[in-house]
Amino acid sequence: MKVLITGITGFVGSHLADFLLSKHNVEVHGIERWRSKTENIEHIKSKLNLHECDIRDSSSVRKVIDEVRPDKIFHLAGQSFVPSSWSAPAETLTTNIIGELNIFEAVKSTLIKPVILIAGSSEEYGMVNKNEIPVKETNPLRPLSPYGVSKVGQDLLAYQYFMSYKMNIVRTRAFNHTGPRRGEVFAESDFAKQIVKIEKGLQEPVINVGNLNAVRDFTDVRDIVRAYCVALEKAKYGEIYNICSGKGYSIREILEILLSFSNIKPKLKVDPKRMRVSDVPMLIGSNSKFKKETQWKPTIPLSNTLGDLLNFWRKRLQ
Repeated sequence: MKVLITGITGFVGSHLADFLLSKHNVEVHGIERWRSKTENIEHIKSKLNLHECDIRDSSSVRKVIDEVRPDKIFHLAGQSFVPSSWSAPAETLTTNIIGELNIFEAVKSTLIKPVILIAGSSEEYGMVNKNEIPVKETNPLRPLSPYGVSKVGQDLLAYQYFMSYKMNIVRTRAFNHTGPRRGEVFAESDFAKQIVKIEKGLQEPVINVGNLNAVRDFTDVRDIVRAYCVALEKAKYGEIYNICSGKGYSIREILEILLSFSNIKPKLKVDPKRMRVSDVPMLIGSNSKFKKETQWKPTIPLSNTLGDLLNFWRKRLQ
């Protein structure tokens, strides 16, 4: 079986490649940009088939799709950092929506019928009312960032191509996920890095923080990639599925769990630069639909996930 992962050098893409390589008879292909950082896949690079391609370039996307002719496509590439979408809204919309469009058009033009997973986001829901928690797939979409808008665009574009061209597309909305290799621009990974720097005497015993009151639904990335694979085996084409734990933790609680694995006693300092223009107060999802149709459920406790993330930074900063 030939599998193509867009964004294979990223956080989720690298973990998905790890998972797929543990299976038998899977040939893993990945799209990378010429300037992509590849440290996430260095340990498996010799086992991968990498293709240089920018998903915003329709001709290069078509060339890769035609060359690989994959049985499955996991579309993970994109601009995924919410705060950056305010400073670069046009780039976010172009990369995420036009990039996906180029994949669909390439599949259509090559006349192949792969199963395609579109990795959406809980940020599509945006402003959620208290009486709507836990959030179901039927909840109104009220995105509060250009990133959220771009993911809604991807979501609806996928639905349109499923309806118009009968493409085998599964749409997912993953809530927050973390673990080893998580980018340091994300709060929990940034906290872990700061803790390790303090442990090693590289930073004063002060942790810079943003909004600690926001509540998010966290799942281990290794459970998420397993869900993505199960989705293409058992989920219904054209349908939308939340992938989440169903449990909410404040960002303050996440920081406290990380600190419980360390002996440091730092002060907390609010950094205005870490505050979002508009923030979603609470996002907790319902995974009942996905669990019912696929029998998937998260298996890795959050404490294990955050412990692994902290140890990742301890090794990285040696």
